[in-house]
Amino acid sequence: MTPVAVNPKSLPAPSGYSHGTLAGNTLYLGGQTALDSEMKIVPGGIVEQFRQAFGNVLATLRQAGGKPEDLVSVTIYLTDIPDYQAHGKEIGRVWRELAGPVYPAMAGIGCTALWQPEAMIEILGVAVIPDDRLVRPAG
Repeated sequence: MTPVAVNPKSLPAPSGYSHGTLAGNTLYLGGQTALDSEMKIVPGGIVEQFRQAFGNVLATLRQAGGKPEDLVSVTIYLTDIPDYQAHGKEIGRVWRELAGPVYPAMAGIGCTALWQPEAMIEILGVAVIPDDRLVRPAG
């Protein structure tokens, strides 16, 4: 099966990338920073940026018929690991609010910068969506 792009209209229109790529039942979720619909990084710190970035990931997942429990791997890139750790309980609450109590394999990776200078976090993932819920975009 030919891979197909998954680009929810609720996210900023991609240029030179896709928000997700569906290959068979596997959805590769492109890295999402805390960009809002106006292409601005949300203010307020790491917890708010986590909420927006993870919400963007979930929007792409839902566009393909997926649910948070379909995530099998999540990678989080961080410009300030101690800040993320200091807010871990709050971030955990946001995760459970958005995704429930299911946690996939995860990694947190420190980096010096992300694409947008004010971005503190970027999240990408992989999901496997069951056939009975899978929505294949035209393409």
